[in-house]
Order: sequence, then structure tokens, then C-alpha cells
Amino acid sequence: MKILIVYGTSEGQTRKIARFMEEVLQGGDHKVVIADATEEPPSPDGFEAVLIGASVHMQKYQSAVSNYVMRHLDILNKKHSAFFSVSMAIASNIEEEHEEIKKMTLDFLERTGWNPDEVQYFAGALKYTQYDYFKKLIMRMIAKKEGGSTDTSRDHEYTDWNNVKTFVLNFCSETVQSVR
Repeated sequence: MKILIVYGTSEGQTRKIARFMEEVLQGGDHKVVIADATEEPPSPDGFEAVLIGASVHMQKYQSAVSNYVMRHLDILNKKHSAFFSVSMAIASNIEEEHEEIKKMTLDFLERTGWNPDEVQYFAGALKYTQYDYFKKLIMRMIAKKEGGSTDTSRDHEYTDWNNVKTFVLNFCSETVQSVR
């Protein structure tokens, strides 16, 4: 089966998740094409399934992902497709944080007109070693509030890789069943 994965990333965690999905799917003999939304990704037309992911920064998803979805909306709404959202809020123990991300995702889908078959949420990472001084302070304050690590001497990854693997394998299984 031919699967397209398009992603938007700000600090690289969404790209890492997309690459992991690619590895899992290629191990199942699928033909996978992966593309950054900022680099002219291919049309979803020639694919049986499409996965699109974006990370949350400053209360929104990357504009390149929105532009891609709107440019290919008619095709996407006819394909078996899924959206995966990556954010630190999902790692939080605060339910309001989860609800805020879900609302942001619903707003994104409503604004673009896309109706994916599935939506999945993955926790991201704190990339303290990549932040400038001010961003490091802000992210440390947010992490403290949400129960994340405040050790700024290293990066902290919160992505549940087993959850990512289960999601992508189930998605492909559903795609195979819907194609038959």
C-alpha cells in the first residue's frame, strides 16, 4: 500500500515521529513517502492513505500544514486520512490542557474543511538545549506548572513510541479493510 506522511515541525519532534512512522510502515512492506510541509510535498492523489502531522507552537499549527491541507482538500476528504497533533500539553496531568489542544485541533479542522478519519495526539519534547535564554525560561515555567522536567541541562522526550506504533499500525489496518 502507498502511504503519504506530511508533517510540519518547529523543533524537530514531529519530524522524528513521522520518521518513526515511516520505519514502522516500511517494516510492513508498505511504500511510504514522507515530506516536510514546507518543502513542496507531493499531492495525496496517488496514495491509498495519508497521515498529516503538525506541532503546536504559540497556540497554533504550522501554516505550511494548513496551506497543504487547503490546497489538497478535495482529495484528502476522499482518502483514508489521519491527523496527528504533537504538543507538550498532552504530557500534562492537567485535563484543561488536553481540552485546549483538542479545541485547537477542532478549530484547525473546521478552518481548513478537512475531515480526517482519525485524530491522534502525541506528547512532544522539551528541547532545552536548542532554546535561547528567554525561550528556555518560558518553557521551564510552563514545564514546572504542568509537572514536566525543569532540568534545562538536557532535552526531555515525552513521546510514547508504543502509542505511535499502535496508532500507525491500526490506521494502516483500517486502510486495508476500507480498500477491500
